Amino acid sequence: MLNLSRYNIILASNSPRRKELLSGLNIPYEIKTLPDIDESYPDSLTGEDIAIYIAKEKANAYLNQLDENTLLITADTIVLLDGKVYGKPSDETDAKQMLRDLSGKTHQVMTGVCITTKDKQVSFGVSSEVRFSKLDDDEIEYYVSNYKPFDKAGAYGVQEWIGYVAVEYISGSYFNIMGLPIQRLYRELKKF
Repeated sequence: MLNLSRYNIILASNSPRRKELLSGLNIPYEIKTLPDIDESYPDSLTGEDIAIYIAKEKANAYLNQLDENTLLITADTIVLLDGKVYGKPSDETDAKQMLRDLSGKTHQVMTGVCITTKDKQVSFGVSSEVRFSKLDDDEIEYYVSNYKPFDKAGAYGVQEWIGYVAVEYISGSYFNIMGLPIQRLYRELKKF
C-alpha cells in the first residue's frame, strides 16, 4: 500500500465500526465529518444503487475541501427486505418495528463506498445476505433497550448481542454487514 503514502486519507464517517475496520488495514487516516449531509435519494433507484448514490453524495459534499494530497472515503449502508429499504431507525419504536420485520426472514445488507481524490472518483457496492431466526418481543425489547441501535441500518449491529442470537446464516462479506466491505475497499485502494 505504498501507493497511498502520498495521500492524507480521510474517513468521512462517525461510525465506530467503520473506524475499527479501516484501522485494521494499518494505514494512517483521520476522521472528518460534515453535519447535515442529505441522505435522500431518487425514487427510481433500487438496491445497491441507493447505497452507492448516497456514498457519492457524501463525497461530493467534501469536494471543495480536497487538495491534491487528500483521499476521501465515504460509505453508506442500507438493509433491503422484500423491496423495502431500511436505513437508520428514527426512534425506539421504529427500531423495534424494523427488527420485527426482519425476524424470521432473509434480508440483504448493501454498502456503497466512494473513494475520491481531487481528480478521480471510484465507487462500488457490495451486497451480503443475512437470515434472522424468529425473535420474540422480549428479545427485541432487550436488544433495543440495551444496545440502542439508532445509528445502524436495519436497527442492528451484527457484531453485537443480536448477531449472536439471531443470525442463522450469512452469505457474503461479514464486514460489509458491519458497514464497510473492507476486503473490497483494500483492493480498490491498491489501485490508487
